[in-house]
Amino acid sequence: MKMDIGPIWRAMLKNKAGFVLIALQIAVTMTIMVNAFAIMQERAANAARPSGIDEANTFALASSYFGDGDEEAMKTLIDEDLALIRGLPGVLDAVASNSFPLRQGGWSMGLQLEPGTMDSDTVGTAIYFVDEHGVNTFDSTIIDGKNFAPNQVTWQVVDDRTWPAYGIITEALAKELFPDEQGSVVGKTVYVNDNDPVNIVGVIDRLQAPWEGWSNVEQSMLTPQRRTSTFQRYIIRAEPGYRDELMLTVEELLANRIPDRLIRDVTTMDQIRKLAYLGDTAMIKILSFVVGLLTIITGLGIIGLASFNVSRRTRQIGIRRALGATKPAIVHYFMVENFIVSSIGLVIGGILSVALNMAMVEAFALEPLAWYVIPLAMIALWIVGQAAVAGPAKRASNITPAIATRSI
Repeated sequence: MKMDIGPIWRAMLKNKAGFVLIALQIAVTMTIMVNAFAIMQERAANAARPSGIDEANTFALASSYFGDGDEEAMKTLIDEDLALIRGLPGVLDAVASNSFPLRQGGWSMGLQLEPGTMDSDTVGTAIYFVDEHGVNTFDSTIIDGKNFAPNQVTWQVVDDRTWPAYGIITEALAKELFPDEQGSVVGKTVYVNDNDPVNIVGVIDRLQAPWEGWSNVEQSMLTPQRRTSTFQRYIIRAEPGYRDELMLTVEELLANRIPDRLIRDVTTMDQIRKLAYLGDTAMIKILSFVVGLLTIITGLGIIGLASFNVSRRTRQIGIRRALGATKPAIVHYFMVENFIVSSIGLVIGGILSVALNMAMVEAFALEPLAWYVIPLAMIALWIVGQAAVAGPAKRASNITPAIATRSI
């Protein structure tokens, strides 16, 4: 079975065009495969990021009130809605808020460490307006400080642009605001709207912004303010196993309680996550299809070249059989030949993959390739190449010396 590579290489040089085309095809396939995998890996990692809330047991709905109601009437309506919801069996907590993670719509502001520096030195953050039930509803863990006290929660006052005096921030936002701080940031003051002070009363572990594609997606702040708008968004966290039942119950309860309003957008966090990452999921599927198609085309190219070589070398193979070459030796010849071509293509592909990834990292701020991606791609394409050539090699080994010697 031992075979000198030298004669195989010299035989390949007599038909360079076919082997060069296959090597280039393998190189291009590997380059696209590796960088497509890097993109898919990054998109999949983004889609798998925890939002910070109890997604499996949380749902939301919107209430649009069309009746005639002043601010005091709206306060009463919202309080009564929340009291009814929180009192239902299976409800862990509920809050009225302007938004929630992954919703794709919300409020953001810039925070400063010093007043009067809004134009030059701000840190972006998502804003969630909540009451003292916000932390528990979002299933956030306070890792430093404490939750809002009921007396710190205020109602929005029309035409009053003064920002609430307290805030609970995420750990990621705390690190961005105070990168050199080794101790607690609780009690520190940041500024909103250029001059409005906000005292940090607590830090939570994680709560993503509503926009999954935002570069500051982990930076959020809970603000203790309730809004008297006729449009309210309720977020409800249920006990495990109660979510689906409560969605119907809460919708019916609120709809029947006040005739002059519409309950809509009843949705689970599972549905919200699916919609938020729809583009990433589609991209992964498209790239998977492209990589699979290219791999199949490359395999077919190898099969075509090997089949052509078998038909072109029929007489030569027959003579070798007549001189004592065994069937395994014939198969081995074609497998080694393909291994050489694949290796050349994969080396070129490895170089092109690294070069393209460096360009993509620079242009699109992607993560650099993991060290194991290129070796795995090489192994995968080696296997594809050897599997593709196995059929033609087997047919070549079945050529009998008698048939070969009669061929012209």
